[in-house]
Amino acid sequence: MSWLLNLYETYQSNLDRVGKIELKANEQLFMLLPISHTTQTAHIEVRVTENGEFHSAEVVDKGGANTVIPTTEESASRTSGVVAYPLHDKLGYVAGDYADYGGSRRNEEQYAAYIQQLQDWALSSHATSKVKSIYTYLNKRTLIRDLVRERILFLDENQRLIEKWDDRAECLYGEKPPLFSVLVGEIESAFVRFTVRSADRQLLPVWEDPEMYDSFIRYYNDKLGDVDLCYVTGQRLPITERHANKIRNAADKAKLISANDTSGFTFRGRFRESRNAASISYEVSQKAHNALKWLINRQGKIIGQRVFLVWGNDAIQMPPPEDDFYSIDPRPAEQKIISEVHTDFAREVAKALDGYRNRSTGSKETNVNIMILDSATTGRMAVLYYRNMDKELYLDRLAEWHSTCMWLHQYRKDEAGNWVKFFGAPATRDIAYAAYGSRVKDELVKGLIERMIPCIVDGRRIPRDILDSVFRRATSPVSMEPWEWEKTLSIACALINREYKGGFNVGLNESLNDRDYLFGRLLAVADVFERAALEDNRATNAIRYMNAFARHPARTWSTIYSALQPHMTKLGVKATYWTKIIDEVASRIPVEEFNNKPLSHLYLLGFYSQRHALYQKKKENESDYSENNQGVMNDDNA
Repeated sequence: MSWLLNLYETYQSNLDRVGKIELKANEQLFMLLPISHTTQTAHIEVRVTENGEFHSAEVVDKGGANTVIPTTEESASRTSGVVAYPLHDKLGYVAGDYADYGGSRRNEEQYAAYIQQLQDWALSSHATSKVKSIYTYLNKRTLIRDLVRERILFLDENQRLIEKWDDRAECLYGEKPPLFSVLVGEIESAFVRFTVRSADRQLLPVWEDPEMYDSFIRYYNDKLGDVDLCYVTGQRLPITERHANKIRNAADKAKLISANDTSGFTFRGRFRESRNAASISYEVSQKAHNALKWLINRQGKIIGQRVFLVWGNDAIQMPPPEDDFYSIDPRPAEQKIISEVHTDFAREVAKALDGYRNRSTGSKETNVNIMILDSATTGRMAVLYYRNMDKELYLDRLAEWHSTCMWLHQYRKDEAGNWVKFFGAPATRDIAYAAYGSRVKDELVKGLIERMIPCIVDGRRIPRDILDSVFRRATSPVSMEPWEWEKTLSIACALINREYKGGFNVGLNESLNDRDYLFGRLLAVADVFERAALEDNRATNAIRYMNAFARHPARTWSTIYSALQPHMTKLGVKATYWTKIIDEVASRIPVEEFNNKPLSHLYLLGFYSQRHALYQKKKENESDYSENNQGVMNDDNA
């Protein structure tokens, strides 16, 4: 119950945001819903006057179709039964004259249930003038007639509603009307929302009006009964056995809490009634589920319908564990200090996370919640992972992850579309791509992310199969495009560095005499030397034989070194620099260790650091050469 309690407390901490529309990065709208409300996709908008007369109607475009509607426990979980929403609903429910235009007896039952419920609200002490205006209009049973007159709906030769736009309808009326372009299914399933228009003043749409929210909440609270002990708050409150769906999106039918299988084995044989297992109050269920929906829309990440969510009870925005350091650093790029020294970078990570440490609207003893949700079927959703931990501990673990699983990466782009370098841990999604390839299915990606999160927040070791998979792919560059291999290589180095608790830096460790590290350095020298000698972009022998080198280093090195001889002959004296480096590194490998024993993961760090050092020296030499030439030019001009 702890996750329900924390979601409930999150809702209580953000009451000032209830009913306020927010905008996603993809321009979609969302909000922290009031209790007793849900969302639906509307197809038709009907406007009535304050006197309860028809004003106008239009088809709702997809961008503004998401509509907040009041709902009861029964209507929120309705299936095939006749259960009406309190105000906005499908055409088959709200049109009292549907039967006059070809409707069935079921439509009469739906309208009867709908209008009775609306009447009860409109005549209650909690009703607003808008509710009364809409009830007055719908009670006249003229909705279909008015929509036909507005050319929203259309009739055939027999004065029956045209359900689908076919060739016959096109012969009668021409091109397809807007409603049939946005509607999927029969015409009676078109969802209708209502609002009130006035000639004198501008009125808020009903689905955005806080007064309407409060009106229905007060009205529906009077209808609640069946008081019992709420397992979440410990208080005796009206409880519910029907809990919300639409958690991930408006079409999501899966529920986190459900016990409607009275003939199966959900609870039968263990409890007499489902409430014996757990009773949850209506208020807690509504607020917790609405907070969860809001958080998912606001900052959740969904991969293949699996939700990864991190939030603080007071400070909502928290850096998620699955992001790389480039994403979580809130400081401007010009303030970031890139350092190849581990202790310096650890301080940079701490600075970047200090901003999150101070974000809290309540007590300093705030907690962070980490939750993973997924559904195996369309009706059931599960909490696959949940942790509630102290905020300071969480940020310390995050800092430790980013400063130990650290390496230099260059596969991200800035807002201008330019490639950027950054230090730190890679994103867990990128680790999945490095382990399984860029075309990996979402099932594998979300599974790997789920397995990596405990490594980050609990300090566990990286699963061996993941580390080995990334290592194998980083050792097989010919199977990938150059850019993909470079990305895989840097991610592999970061994960290997994590295994050594961040003990390695990108900078070359010239004092390390480990056999595998030295073999990696040899391979890097051969690669950079041959690349400098080649006049095209062909893969070097060091790259082509890299996989074999990792398995049989001594034998493969003989092949690679032999392939370097023509280049040494061609360069003559200029090759002396490279032969000196090769001799110096190779001489440090003991004779008894210069064998074909497979190399460990550590050789990749030696390869990367040696190659990085050689390229950095090349850049410095080119810079010095440019400066010297500039000086000569200036002297000549003088």
